[in-house]
Amino acid sequence: MSDDLFYMSAAEAGRKIAAKELSSAELTDTLLARTEALDGKLNAYIRLLGDAARASAKAADAAMAKGGPKSPLHGVPVGLKDIIDLEGVHTTAHSKLLLDNVARSDAFVTAKLKEAGCVITGKLSTHEFAIGGPAFDLPFPPARNPWNPAHHPGGSSSGAGTSVAAGMLPAALGSDTGGSVRNPASCCGIVGIKPTYGRVSRAGVVPLSFSLDNVGPLTRTVEDNALVLAAIAGHDPRDPACDPRPVPDYTATLRQGVKGLKIGLIRHFYTEDLVADPEMAEGIEGAARLLESMGAEVREIRLPPLSQYAACNRVILLSEAYAIHQKDLQTRAGDYAASTRRRILPGAFMTGADYVNATRMREKLVAAFNEAMQGLDAAVTASSMEPPTDMSDMQEVERTYARQARAPFNLIGNPAIAIPSGFHSNGLPLALQIVGRAFDEAMCFRVAWAVERELNLGVRRPPV
Repeated sequence: MSDDLFYMSAAEAGRKIAAKELSSAELTDTLLARTEALDGKLNAYIRLLGDAARASAKAADAAMAKGGPKSPLHGVPVGLKDIIDLEGVHTTAHSKLLLDNVARSDAFVTAKLKEAGCVITGKLSTHEFAIGGPAFDLPFPPARNPWNPAHHPGGSSSGAGTSVAAGMLPAALGSDTGGSVRNPASCCGIVGIKPTYGRVSRAGVVPLSFSLDNVGPLTRTVEDNALVLAAIAGHDPRDPACDPRPVPDYTATLRQGVKGLKIGLIRHFYTEDLVADPEMAEGIEGAARLLESMGAEVREIRLPPLSQYAACNRVILLSEAYAIHQKDLQTRAGDYAASTRRRILPGAFMTGADYVNATRMREKLVAAFNEAMQGLDAAVTASSMEPPTDMSDMQEVERTYARQARAPFNLIGNPAIAIPSGFHSNGLPLALQIVGRAFDEAMCFRVAWAVERELNLGVRRPPV
């Protein structure tokens, strides 16, 4: 039974808990035991809150006995990237600078998970301030990939990706500024969505770039991802970018299939702008053929080259990140990891004109995407251009991190989901990305679920 519990989906766990076939306490105890057994070599957690999680699980079971489930996720354990506040618990952002930072209240998304009856198990590893990259000069070790612990798990939501892929958790929350939910999802063979900008509140989340930051879930299944996003989305006046429109039931259209849908294929991102690993490219092409075989119309579309998105995203992200970190970089630069300093400091040399020009270019790139998507329901393209590399070669890690097609969708704000597309001959996961219209996460989930169902990759598990 324990092995089944390790990889049980959040949706199934919620159904079993609601039917009283499984208790939250049993599920939580089992996953905590797995974490204690594995995390010494995977480093997914910064802070495991075992006692608090067990108490929360017992409370969830008691609430279930009195009034039934609060949501489809009642009693289900979830972890938080350690930039997300949990009242009374340290939020360190994996940094020496915040080692004494104790959250005074819950982040909006944390409060929403609690309202849904979820059990919070702890705080998960990240790259420092969600930007630095895997580093060994920080207070906590970097997370590792459960498919091969010598390799990185992607980031910056690295612990979230590791914990979900390794069967420590069915779901975790990460953040995504330039791909930081979709990168670990791609590297770890799981599902991760960057919702539409403004769909999920960032209140109580350590900021990196105010106009690019998003919070999103990582899960092993598309259905779970839809359930968690529905649980954490909603209007929050504390985040001025948060959109007031109602949150739909993302599972309502999940199983409708793709017959009759019109889907764009952004092929030039991974064949011209950046040339992907052949096996990664074939995984995307295979998914496009699969969609056609299920009745979708797939046609190639073109956007501006990735280099334009990358340059525009870089100016905005670094300008905003430097504005946030300016004081600490001037007074405590030595307390940052070397890779974090190296990534943020160029923002000091961005001018006001650079930033204004980038925001104007951003509007043009948004318009170009909207034009290309005329008459289409969704689009498919690459996420990463190659599988994750060995962490012993940090130059290669740095090089391959930039070889991605995720940042364009932070820049334009549209929803984008990364899902598995297969496995490389080296045993590491392959992935693709599905992009939708603004606030049409439901369509992203619908297309993703159809691909997931046909590929049936969830039967294969990491060798940890």
